[in-house]
Amino acid sequence: MSKDGMTYAPKGKPNPVVKEGEFPIAAVALDHGHINGMCNGLLEAGATLKWVYDPDQQKVKDFIEQFPGVRPAESLEQALSDESIKLVAAAAIPSERSALGNKVMEAGKDYFTDKTPFTTKEQLEETKRVVEKTGQKYMVYFSERLHVEGAVFAGDLIKDGAIGSVIQVTGFGPHRLNAPSRPDWFFNKEQYGGILCDIGSHQIEQFLYYAGCEDAEILHSKVGNYNNPEHPELEDYGDATLRGDNGATQIFKVDWFTPDGLSTWGDGRTFITGTEGTIEIRKYVDVAREETGDHLFLVNKDGEKHYKLSGEVGFPFFGEFIKDCINRTENAMTQAHAFKAAELCLKAQEQAVVVSK
Repeated sequence: MSKDGMTYAPKGKPNPVVKEGEFPIAAVALDHGHINGMCNGLLEAGATLKWVYDPDQQKVKDFIEQFPGVRPAESLEQALSDESIKLVAAAAIPSERSALGNKVMEAGKDYFTDKTPFTTKEQLEETKRVVEKTGQKYMVYFSERLHVEGAVFAGDLIKDGAIGSVIQVTGFGPHRLNAPSRPDWFFNKEQYGGILCDIGSHQIEQFLYYAGCEDAEILHSKVGNYNNPEHPELEDYGDATLRGDNGATQIFKVDWFTPDGLSTWGDGRTFITGTEGTIEIRKYVDVAREETGDHLFLVNKDGEKHYKLSGEVGFPFFGEFIKDCINRTENAMTQAHAFKAAELCLKAQEQAVVVSK
């Protein structure tokens, strides 16, 4: 994993839900390194990676080194015209994810995109219409919950009633900027969508999931550029407060201020308060103690517990998603949930008060 998180691709326990060749997929639009994690998760669940396409041949070459055996397509159309392909995974420039997904779904394939899935409300509404028309899936890689074993286990604990009803979620999502490694689009707000729309999407999705909300209200949101005047369209800080439709609340902050001395790209943490206990997830590092991630701390009526979960839980989303694509079910994540998380990110971004000049 790179220290800036661009090639975040966790390795889990292979747990195939289909036989070799039963679920062929294609990878296209390799603009963000998250495509590696997306494909790795699907392959561990039994998918067969058949095609890769990107106009940048160096990106294709690097991808094939990661996934030997995948065939380079000469065009997007070549991959989409293959009737055997069930799903297309893509990590396009954020502003281009919606249009690409619409094209994929119009071709009769399900679509799996990196977050954030949209940068405008118009994109969201258009894609909703395409989903309704085609019956295909537009699913989103919210990696900070789906591809973190501590986050997966927290969801299991909540479902089991370990902390009662969730009433509050607090999230911290710092990332390392490492500006020289970033592509030009990363600093263009029209292309990346703004910090709350982009990395804030992880936080809002987790809130809806952990608190069991179907909808929420943005009470307040802020963005700023405190330390990057040479990139005036970059927002290096953002935060928001939400109230869920069931009364639960969320506070989160995201930023590009990971110190150079941290051993990984960001000290991501989630704090969950329930009526009968609390959970803290230290996702990627236990600062100054252990460089490993996936530490979870549970406190409830039974006492205090510290779980070290790396390599213990796995990533069930990917297998459930493959089965959903085959059976046309919604067990991994509902389409409504993915769309609602995206909608709230766009609202938070639109309403944000600018706190720096």
